[in-house]
Amino acid sequence: MPLRQLTPQKIYLLLAYAVAATALFCAPMVLSDFRLNLLAKFLAFAIVALGLDLIWGYTGILSLGHGVFFGLGAYAMGMYLKLEASGGRLPDFMDWSGLSALPWFWKPFASFPFALAMGILIPALLALILGFFTFRNRIRGVYFTILTQALVIITVTLFIGQQKFTGGTNGLTGFTTILGHSIGSPDTKRMLYWITAIVLIAAFVLCRFLVKSRFGKVLRAIRDGENRARFIGYNPAVYQMIAFAISAALAGIAGMLFVLHVGIISPSTMAIVPSIEMVLWVAIGGRGTLIGAALGAILLNYAKSAFSESYPDAWLFFLGALFVIVVVFLPKGAVGLFRKWKIPKRRRTEHEQQVGHSAV
Repeated sequence: MPLRQLTPQKIYLLLAYAVAATALFCAPMVLSDFRLNLLAKFLAFAIVALGLDLIWGYTGILSLGHGVFFGLGAYAMGMYLKLEASGGRLPDFMDWSGLSALPWFWKPFASFPFALAMGILIPALLALILGFFTFRNRIRGVYFTILTQALVIITVTLFIGQQKFTGGTNGLTGFTTILGHSIGSPDTKRMLYWITAIVLIAAFVLCRFLVKSRFGKVLRAIRDGENRARFIGYNPAVYQMIAFAISAALAGIAGMLFVLHVGIISPSTMAIVPSIEMVLWVAIGGRGTLIGAALGAILLNYAKSAFSESYPDAWLFFLGALFVIVVVFLPKGAVGLFRKWKIPKRRRTEHEQQVGHSAV
């Protein structure tokens, strides 16, 4: 960016980003291992929020099924971790279910690069297929939202029913190492935290680049008037499918990071309630702002953790009150509140301009 284009507002924004990035990388120096692990989980949630804001805030498509994409990414990484922890033996839950050999679709997940690639590609391909059949047929609004909820129900039921392949309601757990390093050691935890912070920053830069580019302008045009965008020569379905696939891929990446920090993945993580919570992160932080979505995910989950620790019997009431306050008094989210504090530029009135000219 040329220096002459750096307005004071942009300079302040860049400084704020620099301070936030510095704080993220310095967190391991001041936080305990437990708090650092919590923050790492919240950063993974922020990546999901960025992808959801891209499809909802900038494209105008509300998805209540992002828990599925998040869970698929987590299961891809969990399968690799489970195979590594099993040391070449059959995973325990398969043995309990009566299997005598590893299923064919599990075998490639013994490779870390393959699991990493599948954690991104499977959610993206699923979103692309779903988007192909919905956006091309101009299914949008509440009908698309209902379809994403149906996707959640189908996926959760499938994963619970196929216990011998997925671990059922218990999911996948018992992870011990990653690439030969103890997953529970403080050094590994710090390294995984830094990786999560780097991925979050990279995801934010990618999303910001997309929304500032011509692609992002078309997305906003589709959000504000899909028919008008179609009439001037754009195919909204193509842009919607691409945005939905990118959003799902980010959710898959977040799921892989989540399972590394938490050490378990189960079908409950893909259920409707977690998917709705993801939407609340974006709404409370500030829809269509990116930074608001990320901050909403981090701050809301921090509040959830703090309330549950301090008030174990009443924390849900505090959290519910927080939702109500934000929805009623901050319809544009927390970022909208900060924007209200900005001092508008002083514009001279026509009378002032005339006085100025007469004085000259």
